[in-house]
Amino acid sequence: MSAPNPDSTDSTARPLVVVTGASSGIGAASARALAADGWHPVLGARRVERLLEIADEVGGTALSLDVTDADSVAAFAGAVRELVDGGQPLRGLVNNAGGAQGTEKVIEADEDKWRWMWESNVLGTLRVTKALLPLLIASGDGHVVTITSIAGLEVYDGGSGYTAAKHAEGALHRTLRGELLGEPVRVTEIAPGAVETEFALVRFDGDEARAAKVYEGITPLVADDVAEVVAFAMSRPSHVNLDTIVLKPRDQATGMRFHRRSQG
Repeated sequence: MSAPNPDSTDSTARPLVVVTGASSGIGAASARALAADGWHPVLGARRVERLLEIADEVGGTALSLDVTDADSVAAFAGAVRELVDGGQPLRGLVNNAGGAQGTEKVIEADEDKWRWMWESNVLGTLRVTKALLPLLIASGDGHVVTITSIAGLEVYDGGSGYTAAKHAEGALHRTLRGELLGEPVRVTEIAPGAVETEFALVRFDGDEARAAKVYEGITPLVADDVAEVVAFAMSRPSHVNLDTIVLKPRDQATGMRFHRRSQG
């Protein structure tokens, strides 16, 4: 099956791609990149006002979604099915919703923060993927992309809750590769390193000074860098599966090792 037609002006002729966590950062950038490639983005997130602005910009559809709430995911999936019943196949899913809270060591672990990270990164990805897989299979040419992190491939001090959740999310996603063998669905994991978005601000409860220090002295990735990789992976011919893509800033070697230039 050929890739979507970026020159089509008929939004109903464009295949659907669901993007979770699409109100900002990598999710919003991915929606823009995929729309430019000929997809019809279905944007899901809790901040509906921001979603509506992005959907209007890219010619997509905005739907309320809280991946930590099973009822919200069910309602979202039902709305996507209505779009599919209207004649647009669901061919893509970008699992992007998630995040981190805190940097406590194991000895100081906050179970509420751990619980939120597992709900948003692991169970959220499970809920959305499970709900939409039948539609992706039925399309005859589906693609599941999950944005994990290098934290799903390595560990770092103070990151136990987030690295544990991202390792689990990555394991969930990679298990799909075998389970879907023989089905018309591709599976791609994209694991970024340091990306300057709202991620650090959320992790540090809105502390802008602390969040800024994460990127101090380096040139980090930005959301568009990751979005371009998402669009590239999804634009490959149907027989090509890019299993795992790791991207980092040139200034980063691991989750704990950076080359930081002196300030001033």
